[in-house]
Amino acid sequence: MEKKGLHKDETFLQHPIFLIIVLAFGFFVMDPFKIGPLGGIEFRPVKHDIAPYKQVMGSWPRDNRSRLGDGKLEFVDEVFGPESLEFDSLGRGPYTGLADGRVVRWVGEDIGWETFAIVTSNWSEKLCARGVDSTTAKQWKHEKWCGRPLGLRFHKESGDLYIADAYYGLLVVGPAGGLATPLATHVEGKQILFANDLDIHKNGSIFFTDTSEKYNRVYHFFILLEGESTGRLLRYDPPTKTTHVVLDGLAFPNGVQLSMDQTFLMFTETSNCRQFQSLTVVILVQRPYCVLFVTNLCHGDRLMKYWLEGPRAGTVELVANLPGFPDNVRINEKGQFWVAIDCCRTPAQEVLANNPWIRSIYFRLPMKMTILARMMGMKMFTVISLFNEKGEIMEVLEDRKGVVMKLVSEVRQVQGKLWIGTVAHNHIATLPYP
Repeated sequence: MEKKGLHKDETFLQHPIFLIIVLAFGFFVMDPFKIGPLGGIEFRPVKHDIAPYKQVMGSWPRDNRSRLGDGKLEFVDEVFGPESLEFDSLGRGPYTGLADGRVVRWVGEDIGWETFAIVTSNWSEKLCARGVDSTTAKQWKHEKWCGRPLGLRFHKESGDLYIADAYYGLLVVGPAGGLATPLATHVEGKQILFANDLDIHKNGSIFFTDTSEKYNRVYHFFILLEGESTGRLLRYDPPTKTTHVVLDGLAFPNGVQLSMDQTFLMFTETSNCRQFQSLTVVILVQRPYCVLFVTNLCHGDRLMKYWLEGPRAGTVELVANLPGFPDNVRINEKGQFWVAIDCCRTPAQEVLANNPWIRSIYFRLPMKMTILARMMGMKMFTVISLFNEKGEIMEVLEDRKGVVMKLVSEVRQVQGKLWIGTVAHNHIATLPYP
């Protein structure tokens, strides 16, 4: 009589139970009900070359008192996702772009906030104004229609406000406000899919970032998960009304900031590793200019400098490895740079960054992104850091418990106060400084 069980020449891989396990796992990973974060999106993760976790986190100074948590919440439920904060030449403001598609400005306690500009004639209160729900998924399907103004900059001489809108590209509106005029929506025949931030050079050129050629703002998280690097740094030339590619192949290029003497330019890239510096020389007024940027995608969270003038023109320097995901960078009156960072990296992220095949499986699991992030040990909180021109860290402020802000997008230092913006919350935070 034959014994029950496997035949001598039968392996475990041929056993029906193994086949059932494989099929069940395949069904689980395929996520047929689109529960997971990918939801059927074509996903091709790439390997990230990141600075070691222990090296970055071990050397990064911490704010043990969590001083940023002592900040004050301003305009609660009056502004919705105020990413960038700006003040005009008369000191009025802040002006900020909202998730409902408007640019608004504060005009005092008696009047409060008023609509200063819109980026498209498509805008209507009925379609676009959702109040506190503007920063939720309820707004996403309307963003492309209503607009999503992100970076803001005033031209000091003309008083014009330049706007980087995630869907409508680079625009400008006069000192009186109103409907903004489009300046750049395409470059070299390709659509500017995700304009993000900008700064204005003294010769009138506008440097601005286009975060991805593959994903728009609604799908921005896939840029982080995949690690794709199709972002670009662009330059708009007002006299010729032409737009030029300064750098391409960037990983989530984000904030832009010229130095005080404009000998170099900084900008950040925001992916899920470190930040990477690329080199390109730009000719402006028959002189070489360089670009400084930070990238988090294929090379890790670090801050970089790209020289525009002087003996080092055309060269790139590492400024600092960063502990998390940087957003905008802004200069203060001393020529120092505030960098807004969503903190912090985890050891699990380093494993995922170095192994795209694991990411390909992990983010296809039929679980919500919040659960997957928690499993990776991620607990985001706000860090803002101040760097001098040499890249030395002058200050680190944290809000570890998320009292004031869990996600940060920009820090402006104005008249003894830090103004802190966020793309995710419905308020602004302020903190006396220094």
